[in-house]
Amino acid sequence: MIVITGASGQLGRLVIARLLEKVPASQIIAAVRDPKKVADLAAKGVQVRQADYSQPATLDGAFKDAEKVLLISSSEVGQRLAQHQAVIDAAKRQGVRLLGYTSVLHASDSALGLAEEHRETEAALGRSGVPAVVLRNGWYHENYTAGVAHALANGAHFGSAGEGRISSASRADYAAAAAAVLTSNEDQGGKVYELAGDQSYTLSDFATEIACQSGKPVVYIDLPEADYKAALLQAGLPEFVAQLLADSDAAAAKGALFDESRRLSQLIGRPTTPLAYAIAEALGQ
Repeated sequence: MIVITGASGQLGRLVIARLLEKVPASQIIAAVRDPKKVADLAAKGVQVRQADYSQPATLDGAFKDAEKVLLISSSEVGQRLAQHQAVIDAAKRQGVRLLGYTSVLHASDSALGLAEEHRETEAALGRSGVPAVVLRNGWYHENYTAGVAHALANGAHFGSAGEGRISSASRADYAAAAAAVLTSNEDQGGKVYELAGDQSYTLSDFATEIACQSGKPVVYIDLPEADYKAALLQAGLPEFVAQLLADSDAAAAKGALFDESRRLSQLIGRPTTPLAYAIAEALGQ
């Protein structure tokens, strides 16, 4: 039995889709806050169990009889360590044989502000004694392609990453890696995977590719971190989101989102999705 937490989210759904290609639906458990959101998965034969990171009592039932659990990191920045600890504790109580965790690229020394909770969670995994595998996911293409329409409307993509190179991959690529690890016949306990796209690019390259595919002028405008955050706030983003994006770009300028190991493509057995393809999708081409 394989449990996927956060199964109604974008990554969780993609992981389950990949697992369905490898194992019977009856061996997959979708653990979600609201089971109604995954009625489509239940219709396919996937087991659905209610589970809430913030309600530890729900986790034991969700993990009952599970051999493997994938802990997809919480989106609630600032609360994640406590939530993740609850999952780790429940996995230990239920005798889970492998606990996977979606961390962040180079978490141990990353300049990303959001890396701290990942480092703390990785440390908690180590202390728990539960056999664990860490998937240190790099940036998603979608983190940037979600802003393609805005870039076209303004003729510019704004950021604070300078000439920092970014080795992103599609969310589906990372989901394929998680499914590969969860279904591997090799012992995965104790392994740490640094996962990133095969090719890297700067945000100037990103803007150029949008312009090339759309036929419209788009340039990259690099701003100091504080100015970029102010621009995001002016665009209507919440404070914590603006801070997160500005911090992430500033860290990218220092190499936090770059990796050339190609470990992700090795794990999934194919090249990672090119950025150009993701941009084409965002443009509806």
